[in-house]
Amino acid sequence: MQFARTLLILLVMAIAWPASAKMTAEPVTWTLDGTPFKGILVYDNASQVKRPGLVMVPNWSGINDIAIAKAQRIAGRDYVILLADVYGEHIRPKNTEQAQAAVKPLYADRTLMRARIDKAFAQLKAQASHAPIDTSRLAAIGFCFGGAVVLDLARSGSDVKAVVSFHGDLSTDDPTLARNIKARVLAINGADDTSTMPGVPKFTEEMHQDPADWEFVEIGHAVHCFTETEATATTGNCRYDAKAAARSYRMMRDWLAESLRMQSGR
Repeated sequence: MQFARTLLILLVMAIAWPASAKMTAEPVTWTLDGTPFKGILVYDNASQVKRPGLVMVPNWSGINDIAIAKAQRIAGRDYVILLADVYGEHIRPKNTEQAQAAVKPLYADRTLMRARIDKAFAQLKAQASHAPIDTSRLAAIGFCFGGAVVLDLARSGSDVKAVVSFHGDLSTDDPTLARNIKARVLAINGADDTSTMPGVPKFTEEMHQDPADWEFVEIGHAVHCFTETEATATTGNCRYDAKAAARSYRMMRDWLAESLRMQSGR
């Protein structure tokens, strides 16, 4: 009798407990203008329930183990994330000098930057053929240099529903492109970030042309890199800030939930 009761309890628990999370990290390859690219598709495949898809552009270090782990933490059971390659498959910066060299041609040619992130966004959509992506709910997030890239995705007139930039470069080569924006745009920067905050007046002036919804948030006392756990310096303008990071992630999730619910009619 006791054995039967125990067996019944274990059976109920097995039914009630969700399947164990299994975070996948699958390579996704594409070519643009003869250049090969390799992104990483990240999601929990324990469930096939469709969920929002995000294209995520990491900081100027590009795709590496740290960026993949960050994408996995953000994805959880909530999102399918394509970690976007905007440099090319064979460019994987190993230090600051290499990262500076990698971003230079994209900042010099913003048309090229927009073409590359538009292509990556198209690859996210294409993954819905085998990954549990709800193609009516697609957004983009980016960090530092990646923040600049996803802002340019919005400026390109993409049908992405929402964009969130974390401590991103706010500059543009053409302020009038803001008139093309369809996405709801959230930019979050540290109030003490000496590299991005000087660009705030021009950014907000530009965004007044944005026909969609937008918001700019300054997090008090935070500097640059506040979501980057590897930025372990205790001084300088590139420092991880756990409180600022947690606050910004809450803002992101609220912004995405509101944006994707509003624009999908759910």
